[in-house]
This record gives sequence, structure tokens and C-alpha cells, in this order.
Amino acid sequence: MNPEGKIYRLENQRDLRTRLARLARPLVMTNGVFDVLHRGHVSYLCRAAELGTSLLIAVNSDASVRQLGKGLDRPINSEEDRGYVLAGLHCVSLVTFFDSRSPVELIRAIQPDIYVKGGDYDMESLEEARVVRNSGGRAVSIPLVEGFSTSALVRRICQKA
Repeated sequence: MNPEGKIYRLENQRDLRTRLARLARPLVMTNGVFDVLHRGHVSYLCRAAELGTSLLIAVNSDASVRQLGKGLDRPINSEEDRGYVLAGLHCVSLVTFFDSRSPVELIRAIQPDIYVKGGDYDMESLEEARVVRNSGGRAVSIPLVEGFSTSALVRRICQKA
């Protein structure tokens, strides 16, 4: 499938429900910046996809990344480019975007069966996890692949430049 067919821009709740109804359940959802896609990301996403039948990724928009304070030079890749690369992965069913610091409102609208974050997050302290659990879903943490981080990768590239 063409990656563009897996990218969905949120237009309204009705369109979202129609698009979600086409995805097989259980639906797994994760979110993140995914600025410079690396082996750690791909491993994480493949493992997340194995928890269900469909994997939806909510990508921080460029404006959202700037709100997170990741640095003046971030994101390196535009939201369109980040979304396209993610949609090109076989394990990914749907990619969408969000503009806020947190995807809580999007999670409420999507109501995934399983919400996944990397092992560097404390699931008990995440509002996202509470929202999913309150709607009957599960929140799962997946261990990170050691030695892979976008920030570390960016630092290495800058040192070599």
C-alpha cells in the first residue's frame, strides 16, 4: 500500500470514526515525535504492532514538537516527512497527527484497545494510560533497544559535521 493511503489528517470526529471502523481490532496506539527514524523506533513499533491487529501512530506535529522544548533545531524532519516514513513501515496501519503537548484528547476520541509507550516512561504516571484504562483498554510499556536515541544520533551527526 502507498504510504499516503495510511496517513490521516484529523478533519472531524465523524471522519475519524469512519476511518477507525476500517481498522481491525484490537487496535494498538502509540505516539511520539519519531524525528529521525532509527532501529530503536522500528523495533519498538514492530513489537507494539504484535500486541494487536492494527497499529495507529499519533505523531507530534511540528508545532507540538516545539512545545516539548526539544531544541530550536527540532524537529529536523517535517511532520509530513515523519508521517510518510512511518506510514511506509509494514507494521503501521494508520498515521495521524496532533498539535498539543499530549495526545490525551486524541486518545479519548480513538479509544484504542491498547496504548503503548517506550520503557523510559512510567505508565502509572501518564494521563494517557489512565484514560485508556478508564475506557477498558490496557496500557503497556515496551523496553527500549539500548543505545538508540534520536537526540544522541543528532549529537553524533553534529560532532562529525
